Amino acid sequence: MDKVETIEAFYKKKFDWMPENFKNEIGHFNVFNLEPFFGEKPQPVPYKRRDFFKIMLVKGNSNVHFADKIVEIKSQALSFSNPKIPYKWEHLDNTRAGSFCIFNQHFFHQYGNLDQYSVFQPKGNPIFELTDEQVEKVEAIYKRMFDEINSEYIYKYDVLRNLVFELLHFAMKMEPTATIENQQLNASQRITTLFLEILERQFPIDDAHQRISLRTASDFANQLNVHVNHLNRAVKEIARKTTSQIIAERVLQESKVLLKHSNWTVSEIAYSLGFSEVTYFNNFFKKHLLLSPLKYRKL
Repeated sequence: MDKVETIEAFYKKKFDWMPENFKNEIGHFNVFNLEPFFGEKPQPVPYKRRDFFKIMLVKGNSNVHFADKIVEIKSQALSFSNPKIPYKWEHLDNTRAGSFCIFNQHFFHQYGNLDQYSVFQPKGNPIFELTDEQVEKVEAIYKRMFDEINSEYIYKYDVLRNLVFELLHFAMKMEPTATIENQQLNASQRITTLFLEILERQFPIDDAHQRISLRTASDFANQLNVHVNHLNRAVKEIARKTTSQIIAERVLQESKVLLKHSNWTVSEIAYSLGFSEVTYFNNFFKKHLLLSPLKYRKL
C-alpha cells in the first residue's frame, strides 16, 4: 500500500502549487469545486490514507472503497473521509460535479475532537445518499464556504469551522436516532470505549515493517490496567461480543484490505498482523472465510 498522502502532496499532484503561508499555518482549510469530467473513463483515486479530513458533495455514479467495504453511489451523495481509514473513489460516470473541503485536526484545535462524530468513526456511516432537495441545502453551505474563504473578514476561519459543523450535523441528522449514542457512559461503556479506541489506534497498517503489538484480551487488559475478566465482562455487556471476537474481526478486516490493496506477500501481511508463523495466519483466515488468503486475493 502506498504511504499516507499529505496535504502538501495533494496540492502538488492536483494543482502543482501550494497556498501562501502554508508552512506557517497552525491548521489548514480549503474548499474546491469538482470539475465535470468528459472523455475516457476517469482514473480512480488511489487507495490510500490521507493525513487530512475531506467532506465531499459528489454528483454522479461512483463506487467508494472504504477499508474493506465498497459503497455504490447511484446519483449524488455527501461523503466523509478521515486520516484513519484508507479509501479510493472509482467514478463510473463520464460526467460528475460537486464540491469538497479539506482540513486537518489542527484546524479544530481547541474546537473539539472530530473523532467523536459518527461520520468519522471506523464503524460509522461515511456516505449519505441525497435527494435533490438535500443537495440544494448542501450546495448552499458550500457556497457560503466559498464566499467566506474569499472574504477579508478577520474571523472568517471561525465561520468556516461552523460551516464544517453544519455539514457534519446535516449528515448525522439523517441517521436513525437509534444509531446515535446519547446515553451517559457507565463503567462498562467507558472501559469498552477505551478498549475500542486502543484497538483502532493500531490500524490501518501502512508499512510492511509495522507490526501490531496488542493481539489478545490480556494484552489490552494490561494496557488498560484492569483484570482481563473485568475487561471481558464489560465488553460482552456493551458490545454483545467477546473481546477476542472483536479483536479477530478487526484483524480479519485489515487482512482483507491488505490482501486486496497491497502487493505485500502473505508472509509480510501475517507478520504485520502479529502472527508468529504464516501458517497461523492461514489457519485464522480459513477459519473465518473458509478460503485461503491467496484464494481470497485472486477473487
